[in-house]
Amino acid sequence: MENSNKRYWKGIEELTNEPSFVKNIHNEFGNMPSETDAKGDSLVDGAGTHRRDFLKTLGFGVAAVSLAACESPVKNTIPYLNKPEDVEPTIANWYASTYTDGGDYASILVKTREGRPIKIEGNKSSSISKGVLSGRAHASVLSLYDNEKLKGPQAAGKATDWASLDKDFTAKLAEVAAKGGQIRIVSNTILSPTTKKVIADFAAKYPTTQHITYDANPAYGLTQAHGGVLPNIDFSQAKTIVSIGADFLGSWISPAEFAAQWAITRKVGSAKDGKKTMSRHFQFESILSNTGANADYRASYKPSQEGLVAVALYNTVAKLTGAASIAGASVKVDHLEKAAKDLVASKGASIIVAGSNDPEVQKIVAATNALVGAYGTTINTGLAVHYRQGNDMAMANFIKEATAGSISAVIFYNANPVYNHPMGAALAAALPKIGLSLATNDRADETASLCQFIAPDSHYLESWNDAEPKAGFYSLTQPTISTIFKTRQAQSSFLAWAGLASDFAAYLESNWEKNILKGGPVAWKNALHDGVFEPNAVNISAASPSVDVAASAAAINKSYTATSTSLEIAVYEKVGLGT
Repeated sequence: MENSNKRYWKGIEELTNEPSFVKNIHNEFGNMPSETDAKGDSLVDGAGTHRRDFLKTLGFGVAAVSLAACESPVKNTIPYLNKPEDVEPTIANWYASTYTDGGDYASILVKTREGRPIKIEGNKSSSISKGVLSGRAHASVLSLYDNEKLKGPQAAGKATDWASLDKDFTAKLAEVAAKGGQIRIVSNTILSPTTKKVIADFAAKYPTTQHITYDANPAYGLTQAHGGVLPNIDFSQAKTIVSIGADFLGSWISPAEFAAQWAITRKVGSAKDGKKTMSRHFQFESILSNTGANADYRASYKPSQEGLVAVALYNTVAKLTGAASIAGASVKVDHLEKAAKDLVASKGASIIVAGSNDPEVQKIVAATNALVGAYGTTINTGLAVHYRQGNDMAMANFIKEATAGSISAVIFYNANPVYNHPMGAALAAALPKIGLSLATNDRADETASLCQFIAPDSHYLESWNDAEPKAGFYSLTQPTISTIFKTRQAQSSFLAWAGLASDFAAYLESNWEKNILKGGPVAWKNALHDGVFEPNAVNISAASPSVDVAASAAAINKSYTATSTSLEIAVYEKVGLGT
């Protein structure tokens, strides 16, 4: 019989019975005086722990950790001689800004106290994010005070200064350019039009430069199905929603925006003008996602069946609408026929989305959307969306070139492909073959640690920037605190390496006044105050992509199977962690 009288030690001290441990074993929180309240009841619990002092101790510990995380320079406190007009002690100031992380976007308001950002809220002036924020956007203020970030530039793994880095790096860039060597800039999706202009200026200085964009959680298949453009999706116009593996409430493309749209269709009210009908949501997926947990009908399938589920839905809809069916292996999924009937019944107010990155699957889904009249209502191809601009083929080709040793210089602009790209291991092995490498990442991560130079970018709350999440919809980012460490905006670095004036704030304002606002300093100040600048009208197009459904179905039948009995793995993006 197994011994059930096991004894577990709290530590080595208890195991060895050290005298100091034995003496204080019953007094974990130290000697605390007894105290009674107004009624004479003791404020000390049975174990001798004083509740008030325990909370005081806990509060001090949390505050100490917060202060340690900041590690800003210690300065003597002196009273204001001339107090800034916009600073009132204990009164918070709010600044309009923009949160971007790769293709993730939100227009935000930043709460500051005495010049320190402490909270992020949504900016309701934005017609895109509508004041809705993801959990990662709310938490982004914590990364400003992250002690793991680099404190300044590095060369060959050792600290250096910006003047030395600029001198050495530009000299080596000039050598590469003089020999006609290939230069690559690798980044995640860049939503900033002004940053793209800076990169174009850099490429003009070094003509062999090519900009490669990739996304850790790509939508390349969806853009390929629509001629290289990501269409605008509006769930608020849908009466029937069908998702095939797209967690659009959790991680797919723009979940905060989609969640706000989806919620509109789910609200009903008993008031006279209240909405009496609610959208119907079908979710077909391999794992239980945030979106699936909120669906009206949910069914599961194996990852190896995903393409066949899309074909089966197309054929069921085609049968109801009189369109020709396509060849596809039979796969049984619960609620599929009901979903097809509802899609056809609400024609013109229906939408099908798919999380697959397979262009052939996305083409079949696009053809199904065309059958139910989604284009022009729930899907608008007249408004280009910029959330996911990654080109999977271009990134794979870059890694092949690096492996072959045909790349002379590479700059990783806030990207970590060694960690989050499927071919990351191959890239890590190829980086030593590249003669010149630099990363602007804010820490020595998996990619930056393999580079010769690290020119750490400043946090977005310390920076100027802009964003264009959708064509013609703009927002601005402004610094809400001085740089805590000796970092520098990556845009300023690119300008310096291109031999241009490195004042990115002036560059940004000039670009907006000339190319976006076209209204002078007053328009610039208004846009900076509001945080957003948006057009009055949106171009709506009902054009649907031309799809050879037979060819796509044939490709799907070769890649997917309906009768797999083996154990399969489904890789997904964690809502709280991102990519």
